[in-house]
Amino acid sequence: MNKCLIAKRFKKSLKSYNQNAKIQKRMAERLVSFLETSKFDSILEIGCGTGILTEIINQKLAFKQYTTNDIVPECEEYIKEINPEIKFAAGDIEECIKLSNMKYDLIISNASFQWIDNLKEFLNLLVNKLKPEGYILFSSFGKENFREIYHVLGKQLHYYSCSELKVLLQQYTPVIEEEIHILSFKNSKDVLKHIQLTGVNAISEENWSKKDLQNFENGYDNFCSGRITLTYNPVYVFFQNRTVG
Repeated sequence: MNKCLIAKRFKKSLKSYNQNAKIQKRMAERLVSFLETSKFDSILEIGCGTGILTEIINQKLAFKQYTTNDIVPECEEYIKEINPEIKFAAGDIEECIKLSNMKYDLIISNASFQWIDNLKEFLNLLVNKLKPEGYILFSSFGKENFREIYHVLGKQLHYYSCSELKVLLQQYTPVIEEEIHILSFKNSKDVLKHIQLTGVNAISEENWSKKDLQNFENGYDNFCSGRITLTYNPVYVFFQNRTVG
């Protein structure tokens, strides 16, 4: 995973993200609805971005300490606009979490764990940062995510199916749910623009020629057969730390 490219693309999309990340906003609302309690001493939010989830948590949950993290340092200004008391820590969370001595009641993340290199190892690290009975709650994407893009380009992130996540996390007995959302567009160029404006085009740094773009448009149009769509496949994972001590 090219973390520098991820940071570069998301930094470029910060100003346009909130307006275009409609599915991610729905995911954030759905994510918080899993919680059975609204009071937490300490919260860690991973991949906060422009604060879509942060704003919901700030409005709906009570907390004593709330730390947000993102690989893009410029996200801090968005978080401070929501609540200047919320802490922000910039950096790659896969490295940052190893250096932290904090213990949290809730570790939460919306639409960012698809960028984690080794999800099982990372989640085991997160569990070690939970207080007893603390919660881990995150959303990511399943196998059907951006299926149109995969059909045309043959490239996608490594997405886990619900059954794969159940096996991966079986020791934690997680609650796992998924959804399918299909967005419609006027043409395939608008699909590419949508992807760029939400910063999720960090799979490859290749520059396309006019021929590459034309081939993409033709392939996309043929696959969609008249109705130009883009599929999102949100997956929600929720479990509690049942270890003692």
